[in-house]
Amino acid sequence: MPASVLRPVLLAAALALAPAAGADARTRVLGDDPYPSTYQPVPAGPVLIRNATVLIGDGRRLDGADVLFGDGEIRRVGRGLDAPRGATVVDGSGRWVTPGIIDVHSHLGVYPAPGLDAHQDGNEMTNPVTSQVWAEHGIWPQDPGFATALAGGVTSLLVLPGSANLIGGRGVVLKNVAAETYQQMKFPGAPWALKIACGENPKRVYGQRGTAPMTRMGNVAGYRNAFIDAREYLEKRGGKEPPKQDLRLESLAAAITGEIKVHIHCYRSDEMAIMLDLAEEFGFHVAAFHHGTEAYKIADRMAEAGTCGALWADWWGFKAEAWDAIQENLLIVDRAKGGRGCAIVHSDSPEGIQRLNQEAGKAIGTARRIGIEITPEHAIRWITENPARTMGILDRTGTLERGKMADVVLWNQNPFSVYARAEKVWIDGALMFDRNDPARRPVSDFTLGKDLH
Repeated sequence: MPASVLRPVLLAAALALAPAAGADARTRVLGDDPYPSTYQPVPAGPVLIRNATVLIGDGRRLDGADVLFGDGEIRRVGRGLDAPRGATVVDGSGRWVTPGIIDVHSHLGVYPAPGLDAHQDGNEMTNPVTSQVWAEHGIWPQDPGFATALAGGVTSLLVLPGSANLIGGRGVVLKNVAAETYQQMKFPGAPWALKIACGENPKRVYGQRGTAPMTRMGNVAGYRNAFIDAREYLEKRGGKEPPKQDLRLESLAAAITGEIKVHIHCYRSDEMAIMLDLAEEFGFHVAAFHHGTEAYKIADRMAEAGTCGALWADWWGFKAEAWDAIQENLLIVDRAKGGRGCAIVHSDSPEGIQRLNQEAGKAIGTARRIGIEITPEHAIRWITENPARTMGILDRTGTLERGKMADVVLWNQNPFSVYARAEKVWIDGALMFDRNDPARRPVSDFTLGKDLH
């Protein structure tokens, strides 16, 4: 039997040893969240945006259309909608409406401003494998970057550990709302992410110390040893005497079972191919490769694996593994396998997160220069639907569909224009940002006296 077939069979056999209390009980690693979300949407009345250009987020566009939302949910999208009693009616003439932007790669809160040593909480650089740590426990909700991201239309984001370690820990999905605790921002029920990093970063951090890993060989050996331990942990969980809870192995085991989404910082195509082989060896799925400046070289394989590319429009050349980049990278990933590819525009930057719409606009401009026309209704998927899918929250946000969270942005014009600005941002139907109303702009003690909007 080929190894690619045998590995899933062996994993299934190991999981089948668990107590026969239903399929979910046999395969589930994670229990109840010990730090559950306390997020509560801000109460708000119904809103009707009239006569706007509406990008649904899934490839559809409606011109001269209305968007109605209330009780925190999208109610209807169409033309000639009636305003319910007591609704706030917004004139959308000449304006565009999109779902809230979603950033799949952020370090807001764990690397906040001001950039002090006391605020550096994104990398637990004590061991190459720190899957036991959770980014959420390092988040500072007062980071003024959340407010500036909101002004750019960002309503949800995945906050990840940094990339110093082979396996840096768990990432958490947040709603972009002002709060005193991170739990008040935590997206209810969203899966965690497992942050893995390949390439230069971990081998540089530990190589400078004279410890493993010092090479890319050491990187791969480190991943494999960690997942071998996790596989053994899974097998023991199915035995008569389950092992003591191990936070390090629990996160890795939950990645194997699919309860935690795997997100990998990786630049070179050869390393991305190795990581797909690693995923096959241990039976987990790679949700997305982040940065991926050489993703264009293996775009078809990524599409076949159902792995997204979370990419920049034009960052490149700042280190050796980022050198062989092309501006068409995102387009090739998007169009792989006859359009089956999954492309995402991400930030990895407190500045870039403020203009993800215009970063996507750069890719549209690149396409136009080589004779390819990318429509706004297609490009919006790069910053709404696709990140929501890879983060495991598409059933609740990412598109303007009935019953989903009313995360909505009203733009002054085509959001992919360099002149585009978010005029109003609603989160779960509540107006959280209004460019024309200072009372509807979050204020931080650390930005007093500055005009950030």
